[in-house]
Amino acid sequence: MTELLLVACAGVLAGAMNAMAGGGSFVSLPALIAFGVPSTIANASSTVALFPGGLASVWAYRRGLRPIASVPVRTMAAVTVTGGLIGGLLLILTPSRAFDVILPWLLLTATLAIVFAKQIGEALRRRFTLGAPVVLGVQFVLGLYGGYFGGAVGLMMLAAWGLLDGADPKSLNPPRTLMTSAANSAAILLFIVTGMVAWAPALALLLGALAGGYGGALVGQRLPAAVVRGFTIFITATTTLVFFFRAFAQGI
Repeated sequence: MTELLLVACAGVLAGAMNAMAGGGSFVSLPALIAFGVPSTIANASSTVALFPGGLASVWAYRRGLRPIASVPVRTMAAVTVTGGLIGGLLLILTPSRAFDVILPWLLLTATLAIVFAKQIGEALRRRFTLGAPVVLGVQFVLGLYGGYFGGAVGLMMLAAWGLLDGADPKSLNPPRTLMTSAANSAAILLFIVTGMVAWAPALALLLGALAGGYGGALVGQRLPAAVVRGFTIFITATTTLVFFFRAFAQGI
């Protein structure tokens, strides 16, 4: 019971991070692994647990949905779901031991996205102009990543869409929440059907994440953006270092 309470507390923090800046899986995934859940099961369970909070965000943003580089939202969603489905299948087929080695690199990729996505997007936008034909290919890859792991995939979408669409990032938040949930929705169906979810800790995490998501939205409106960003980067970088140590220094 004590361990489940700790997982629920991790869910509170994860939900708050997702509400404020993203990166909640950097807390929820380690919490489940510390609980004793194998890494692939922990990743699937984390995705399932954080999904309802994502749906709540989609509902809140529903009036702001818009095409990306002239590609309709429904087309984007279909491609994202397909990518998420394949990504989820790849996770199911990945042995936990192999995932333990892959995971630090996924965390590093997500951390770099959190830290540098805006700068990379702006630099590429100054040098290239890409249109609608590229959007669906990029979105498929992002959907696949979202279904397989998903850390910081929303920020990756914003960076890619900023390059492809050139719109203000704030106006892209509504389709970002929808596409992130679309990638996860396909994956979680697979995870549930194939028994990839550790339900007891996942439900504790889910309840905590719902509370944290609500509270994080309130707190995030009051905290300076620099404080939120700094805290998120600290959590993500620390988690990445811990998992590199776990995978390589300890010889996993």
